[in-house]
Amino acid sequence: MGGIRRNKKKNHEKKQNESGWKNFDPARGYKNIVKENALFETFYKAQDGLCPPEEFDEMIASLRKDLPASFRVTGFRSQAFGVRDLIEGTYFAELAQKERKDGEGELEKELPKIEPKALPWYPDRLGWQLAITRNDIRRDETLFKLHNFLISETESGNISRQETVSMIPPIVLDVKPHHKVLDMCAAPGSKTAQLIEAIHAEEDVVPKGLVVANDSDNSRCYMLVHQAKRLQSPAVIITNHDASIMPNMKITDPKNPNEKINLKFDRILCDVPCSGDGTLRKNADIWPKWSAAIGLNLHGIQYRILKRGIELLEVGGRLVYSTCSLSPVEDEAVIQKILLEAGKDNLVLEDASSLVPGLKFTPGLSSWKVSHKGGDLFSKWADVDEKYYSHVRPSMFPSDEVTDLKLDRCMRVLPHQQDTGGFFVAVLTKKNLCQWESKQKSDAEQEASNGNGKEPPKKKPRKNPYQGFKEDPFIYFNSEGPIEPIFTEISNYFGLHQDLKPQMFLTRCKDTSKKNTLYYTTEIVRDIVQSNEEKVKIINTGVKAFTRCENKGALCDFRLAQEGSLMTIPFLGKRILRPSVEDLEVLLLSSDVEMPPSHAKLSKSTQDQMSQIETGSVALVFEEKRDDYLLKVEFVGWKGKNSLRAYVPKGERIHYLRLLGCDTSKYEKNKFEERRAKGWKRNGDSEREEAQKEAENSDKKDGDESNNQAQDEKETVKVEDTKNEPMDTEQAENLVHNTDNTDKGTR
Repeated sequence: MGGIRRNKKKNHEKKQNESGWKNFDPARGYKNIVKENALFETFYKAQDGLCPPEEFDEMIASLRKDLPASFRVTGFRSQAFGVRDLIEGTYFAELAQKERKDGEGELEKELPKIEPKALPWYPDRLGWQLAITRNDIRRDETLFKLHNFLISETESGNISRQETVSMIPPIVLDVKPHHKVLDMCAAPGSKTAQLIEAIHAEEDVVPKGLVVANDSDNSRCYMLVHQAKRLQSPAVIITNHDASIMPNMKITDPKNPNEKINLKFDRILCDVPCSGDGTLRKNADIWPKWSAAIGLNLHGIQYRILKRGIELLEVGGRLVYSTCSLSPVEDEAVIQKILLEAGKDNLVLEDASSLVPGLKFTPGLSSWKVSHKGGDLFSKWADVDEKYYSHVRPSMFPSDEVTDLKLDRCMRVLPHQQDTGGFFVAVLTKKNLCQWESKQKSDAEQEASNGNGKEPPKKKPRKNPYQGFKEDPFIYFNSEGPIEPIFTEISNYFGLHQDLKPQMFLTRCKDTSKKNTLYYTTEIVRDIVQSNEEKVKIINTGVKAFTRCENKGALCDFRLAQEGSLMTIPFLGKRILRPSVEDLEVLLLSSDVEMPPSHAKLSKSTQDQMSQIETGSVALVFEEKRDDYLLKVEFVGWKGKNSLRAYVPKGERIHYLRLLGCDTSKYEKNKFEERRAKGWKRNGDSEREEAQKEAENSDKKDGDESNNQAQDEKETVKVEDTKNEPMDTEQAENLVHNTDNTDKGTR
């Protein structure tokens, strides 16, 4: 849940006992939770039009089932189609057989029916859903290769294990490479990754747009940092602010370079915190805790985040509001309120169904009922007893003008429609300034004309205005005066393209004399960073491009960084080797740092290329024309006097080997066989059954991220769409109490 501040849970054991899930056992998961809630069923059955009566029982039955596994291939890399074809042609094809025999010739059980399905509305068959759950994949030995594939490719950033419905908002936002994009409540970052991919739709060029990914939780911001690092984008800024009072960012006025103006965004994703009852299939603990009061308590903060997003949106821009709640109080009621306050035709709901062809959904509602903790249902504000006025508010009910707002253009995805979670999406276009914005502008102009436009006295700054760790500074190379000698050295050595200008490079070291690692960003990112140093808390930006190395006979003190190779290598004019597939296999299978492959082990063509390059850092590039795309493999190496080494981590090595069709057995580990070899067996269990039981209780470092939010970067780090975590009534009330007392002005 990313746009607001939260209190930590209090009296956790007491709350567990009261909510009926005190016997919850993390080792067993949610199996012992009773997936029933009479108030939940009564509330949603009363919402006419939300779900057809004849389908209601099917919807409830679907919510009681575990969520199927889903993932998508990252889409802005030239390797994306190669990964897609690898999935279809290798892993899914291998599992299509119905039975097989073991070494003793005995007929074994059928392979699990994973029924892989390309999502019809996700572009280029890059989004996939399986008919089995993540736990099924982890626990079944017949699927160990698929499991290993999902883990390693997630680690290297080539796929994202993301819930199906959470892929929808970035698609309907319709981001183009030149757009300035804001993700207001971004953590953990799966949707942010889609936005980053969208601005990199044009490969091997520096994008003109950017993505600002914000989250109020300081610790969850570092999950965003990990997502951005995997995608290697120089056009991303991670910020840490309460989304409901997101500060105005300054940027240089293109018409007057000496002036600063407020930055307005072309696209904004407003995926707000919510009760999360659409996630019952993966968060079963919501069943006993669910109450209509949770949605009532969140209605106000959801509206304030949305309103702030509208203020930051450029006229003509698009904003997507989304929740993983099915409640009209958190969905249509919030949209209705913002449309009414914006003024007629200033803010318009769009029909975005054409952007997701094949997606099944129900249209938004024009009438709904409101309930409270006790379960009473109200059709209109006049029916509400005064004792409920502190929780139930008039804006939660359909207004007299609701039919003019075209709320049927909203989209609500129900779990049974295509075996997913529940979700709500609304697409808004800002046609003109909203009424409250026009009034603010008019008042400011009036004060200025009366000579009263003086700046208010500045408040005394707090010693620590931000939460969390104070970040190292972002120190860019000078844009004026002589060029940094380091940049000249690197540029001449690697033949940098003119698109990589010296002022785009920066360091993060307070001691400016120590420039050991160089990052680079786009020019618009530099402008924002330098114009908002004292106003905006920036957690991270920039892609790692070059790092200082020991001088082992090289003429340059810096080498290419593998962490940013995909965004650096396309801009090199020198020090590029183009080995054959056989040579790349030799390099990638050689993990012995002390003894890298000698020149003699490589082909004559590669040896001839190396003879023209002196010792030092090199880029290794392989290109192959496939049916409808160009497969490109690029990574960093080091050319020694007598050897050639690949500077590639293990997870990425197996990725490249798979793409090239090489042998990966060296890195493919069957954890079930390893455990059997160690003699891990219970009395009465067969070896296979014991191995699978052991796998069920194994720790999470093998890649199952169901309960972990982040791990050390040396292990596999999985990021799932966990923004809308389960929230009970007390947490929601505490959340609202904190935010209601927040200064409503913006900085």
